[in-house]
Amino acid sequence: MKTRYKILTMALLMSAFSCDLNEDPYGFYSEDNFYKTASDAESAVDYAYDALTFLEYSRAIFFVGDLPTEECGPKGDEAADNQNLDKWNVASFSTNRMLSNYFKYGYIAINRANAVIKNVPAGDYDQALKDKFLGEAYFLRAWNYFNLVKAFGKVPMHTSLVETVAQTSAPMAKDLDEVYDFIIADAQKAVELLKVNQALGRADKVAAQALLAKVYLFIASSKEHNVPLYTAMNKDVNTMYQLAAKNANDIITGQSVYGFENNLVSIYDVEKPLGKENILLLSMDRTGAVEGDYSKISKLFIPYIDGATIYLKNPDNTYSKSHDGWSVFQTKTDFYNTFDGSDKRRTELMVTTTYNASGVISAQYPGKIIYPFTRKYIDPNFIGDKTSTKPFLIRFSEVALTYAEAAGPTAESYALINQIRNRAGLGNLVPGLNANDFRSAVLKERSWELAFEGNRLYDLRRFNLVAQVVPEAAGITAEQAAFYPIPQTEIDLNKGL
Repeated sequence: MKTRYKILTMALLMSAFSCDLNEDPYGFYSEDNFYKTASDAESAVDYAYDALTFLEYSRAIFFVGDLPTEECGPKGDEAADNQNLDKWNVASFSTNRMLSNYFKYGYIAINRANAVIKNVPAGDYDQALKDKFLGEAYFLRAWNYFNLVKAFGKVPMHTSLVETVAQTSAPMAKDLDEVYDFIIADAQKAVELLKVNQALGRADKVAAQALLAKVYLFIASSKEHNVPLYTAMNKDVNTMYQLAAKNANDIITGQSVYGFENNLVSIYDVEKPLGKENILLLSMDRTGAVEGDYSKISKLFIPYIDGATIYLKNPDNTYSKSHDGWSVFQTKTDFYNTFDGSDKRRTELMVTTTYNASGVISAQYPGKIIYPFTRKYIDPNFIGDKTSTKPFLIRFSEVALTYAEAAGPTAESYALINQIRNRAGLGNLVPGLNANDFRSAVLKERSWELAFEGNRLYDLRRFNLVAQVVPEAAGITAEQAAFYPIPQTEIDLNKGL
């Protein structure tokens, strides 16, 4: 994607966002001669998407969303900041570099979207292209603010392009309603402007509808479960559930591009990134020049075995090769044991045995394989450490689970969750559950279906279960469980905080 940029302009943009926040807080740049053509505007939209692939942002999907949960823990010599996330050492969070980078790059992405939103309307080209570019920019701004509010709660509101140093000190939102109302408005604009158009690394109308459904569900369940700050929101729980169900159902019944895959392993086939399940993935390819263009995500999840090529047995008894990894995200035994023994999400998507090129067992768990590892991030055509593995930002199965949770125990909800369970080789969910028990059952299903995809912490937060489910978080306050603190570097830079 980067290769499409106009070099001079992009160099200016790159220099505007120094990695050292103590020197350059979210800089600014001149664009008097930019956005004149559709090509200019498309380059700017590409640049806004590109912020999502920053190493510090794309990896943080897992470091922030999965590591602090019961799913996995870090290797013994992992960086102290990441150890502290896993251990819920809350006293260290305000200076945690992983959290600081997640916050920082979220706003870099927002500012790039703001640039598109400001400048595209004045361009001299077809209105249909303007609608597409603006729809994607509104989606990206909403997506990144949703990332921030889930992680940090109330956050500063940069609602327009930062063009001067004085504009970098945005005020803190007065409450969660202000943040969420802004997100919802942007996502609704994206739905209005975009069409259904599946494309790798880009959002379409369905992605925007899915985002709206996720947002409404997060508000509803957080308020229902008395999560701090959400209890004070001016939002009705039942209305939020209804809107989540409506937007999810618009996807399930209103289009034919996306749907369920019949085969679990095929969902995560790097050579089929535009499968029916995949509503939004990051655009990463092993042929890229720098990390972010290509991916090393697989290295994070795969254990170090012997530093050589390993082979995984497929359900059809063929083999796929892979490199081994760095053992960063180590599946916790207790979480692994929550899967039913016949669940294909355990037997087919978790690896406990590897083979050599001749099909002979080379390593097993427990033993040389020190933890069962996910095969969601496997690239048989890896080039050294470079792979095409990608974060799965929105999948159709998540939309189905969102609908089921939001709508409650209806016939349609049962049909959707049973389709997911049956695909995994399990029987139907227990019938006749009341709304609370049904939603709890959907939460469990999400833990298995969406494992290692960066969702678990936020599910635990909106159910107010962090301290109850994560042993390392026992004893923390409800506020500490619900939100990370605003990074101290940001407070130092932004006097409005």
